Amino acid sequence: FLTETLAQNAGSIVTRELFEQMLSFRNNDVCPGKGFYTYDAFIAAANSFPAFGTTGDDTARKKEMAAFFGQTSHETNGGSAGTFTGGYCFVRQIDQSERYYGRGPIQLTHQSNYERAGQGIGVGQDLVNNPDLVATDAIISFKTAIWFWMTAQDNKPSCHNVIIGQWTPSPADTAANRVPGYGVITNIINGGLECGMGQNTAVESRIGFYRRYCGMLNVPTGENLDCNNQRNFAQG
Repeated sequence: FLTETLAQNAGSIVTRELFEQMLSFRNNDVCPGKGFYTYDAFIAAANSFPAFGTTGDDTARKKEMAAFFGQTSHETNGGSAGTFTGGYCFVRQIDQSERYYGRGPIQLTHQSNYERAGQGIGVGQDLVNNPDLVATDAIISFKTAIWFWMTAQDNKPSCHNVIIGQWTPSPADTAANRVPGYGVITNIINGGLECGMGQNTAVESRIGFYRRYCGMLNVPTGENLDCNNQRNFAQG
């Protein structure tokens, strides 16, 4: 039964073996998140989002997995700059001065995101009342990341629709130089701090992880990998 389920979802692309190869550094003794991010938790969370890693042809599905892990590996990176092997080392943001600081693979931040994510994954106000659930329950942690990935918010498309080629830029997007490709996903996730300011190390890190995982999955990266010349979504 388990094998049959995996054959139809994200686990058919990111097998347990590949997960361990991609994220081999995560259980290093230097990682604060050692032991937290498990393959079983990832699969359990992914199964709650039937379209995640299952939409489109084989190339589209592989690109989605490479992009998801590319972005989240940067968010949780504990490795040396330029190696792109240190993903999923951190569960919690280093600066914890705010109650709703970044937690989990996507580093969920701000009360509004905790509220939306809680509603989106079916736990109601639990994440608002106890945001540390995202740092202590691995399935919930992965669910918040996949929820963010799958969900369009405000004037932003979903990361999912962008990477599988189902997003068409609006006139406002075109005027802002936001074009289909991995770069606009960076804009969705952290555009206010990283996009529209020329080349920077954070954007390059996200691209580096993505390239590595595309190579492991033997899939092309596509075009428009950076957001260096894109206006961020908050600016319209």
